[in-house]
Amino acid sequence: MRIDGSAALVAGGASGLGEATVRHLHLAGAHVVIADLNGERGEALAGEFGERASFALADVTRPDTVEAAVAQAASQTSDGLRICVCCAGIGHGERIAGRRGAHAPEPFEKVIAVNLIGTFNVLRLASAAMLGNEPLESGERGVCINTASIAAFDGQIGQVAYSASKGGIVGMTLPAARDLAVGGVRVCTIAPGTFETPLLGELSEETQRALGEAVPFPSRLGQPSEYAALAAHIVSNQMLNGEVIRLDGALRMPPR
Repeated sequence: MRIDGSAALVAGGASGLGEATVRHLHLAGAHVVIADLNGERGEALAGEFGERASFALADVTRPDTVEAAVAQAASQTSDGLRICVCCAGIGHGERIAGRRGAHAPEPFEKVIAVNLIGTFNVLRLASAAMLGNEPLESGERGVCINTASIAAFDGQIGQVAYSASKGGIVGMTLPAARDLAVGGVRVCTIAPGTFETPLLGELSEETQRALGEAVPFPSRLGQPSEYAALAAHIVSNQMLNGEVIRLDGALRMPPR
């Protein structure tokens, strides 16, 4: 799949991994729609580019707003939506049970709603639009990239909600790719390790430094631009399909 000239949707595209992906795809020549809840940041980012970029106010837990963002992206070129990257997500830290009692159900449900069901909404609606595209010479109609986390495999103490949500995304990847293979739509998932994102930015500098030093090599936090570069490679490499790729510098998370 060529990035240059293709229409792309990046959900959660106003900051962090999503923003870096928007920048990378736009620089490579894509027509990018930035879908996000943060209208101020999203509009500002789209305004930086002028041409070939626009903003769509979208909540991934609300299918109607996702569908509108997909339609907006599909209208950017005569070829329809070809690239979709979902980076929308939230975190929550709480043990499943402890001295304060059992894990509250509401934050667990919220994390599942945003991270897992939200990703499902983006994936199902974007891929449905892609199936209506004319196939390229290779037979391909589109590519969808999800964002999980190494917490799906190495969940730490207090990450039961987050790990469950990201594990669900991992579990969706292969069956989704198989579902869509007949239509020439590929599905892959990136599972980042510890990256410099707004989610990690809430931690102290000392904690962030310690997290970076725990990575075998390179011993630092990942850069959002490195996630974006992998997303772009997945788009361009047709043989990547149904795969979950850890992007973590060989990190295996300890219990805490």
